[in-house]
Amino acid sequence: MEDTEMIQDSQHGSTRGRSCLTNLVAFYDRVTRSVDKGRPMDVIYLDFSKAFDTVPHNILLAKLEGYRFDGWTVQWIRGIESTISKFADDTKLCGGVDTPEGQDVIQKDLDRLERWAQVNLMRFNKSKCSILHLGQNNPRYQYRLGDEVLESSPEERDLGVLMDEKLDMSRQCALAAQKANHNLGCIKRSVASRSREVILPLYSALVRPHLEHCVQVWSPQYRKDMDLMERVQRGPLK
Repeated sequence: MEDTEMIQDSQHGSTRGRSCLTNLVAFYDRVTRSVDKGRPMDVIYLDFSKAFDTVPHNILLAKLEGYRFDGWTVQWIRGIESTISKFADDTKLCGGVDTPEGQDVIQKDLDRLERWAQVNLMRFNKSKCSILHLGQNNPRYQYRLGDEVLESSPEERDLGVLMDEKLDMSRQCALAAQKANHNLGCIKRSVASRSREVILPLYSALVRPHLEHCVQVWSPQYRKDMDLMERVQRGPLK
């Protein structure tokens, strides 16, 4: 599939050089550039219900045997007018909504995805699908997935990174520091030794991942956030 370029640039995860980080960087680079220009954006977070447990094997095998995606799946990949970003079974769909036509484009793409899911015997977990409205003067349109209206959310956890309507990363910094400090406290309570040879490997395995997960996306910019991160990093040998 890589040789025939059947995997599109919107697909991240389980492919070489594409990860949570590349998904977030590529997607939010487009989103933030539009918001910075004054164009409000709506992001639709989609989630399949038990995707890997319920995917019909006969349909999957038919696609694999043909080695090329069938018409419905090609429509999933190429027939979307909005910006789409995929990671495993998590999908984001977004578009500019500075005009009513922008809302129509997103809704039509949601209708296409719903039809694709029905044909392929898949179901969206609509209780976990939500909308994040970004940018000033966002008209906050409503969208439907099938016969259900999707709920708006002031914030959304996107591949482990907390995004909010203001694209303010301070909440993510606080959350990362909280998790890191929790694990650091467990290490201090459970391990008597304070030698570097004992503490630093534990810190590297259990604490640092919370401070580094996709940090290129939420990199602290405010002094208070940087001070918070530095306090956690100075903590291992205290």
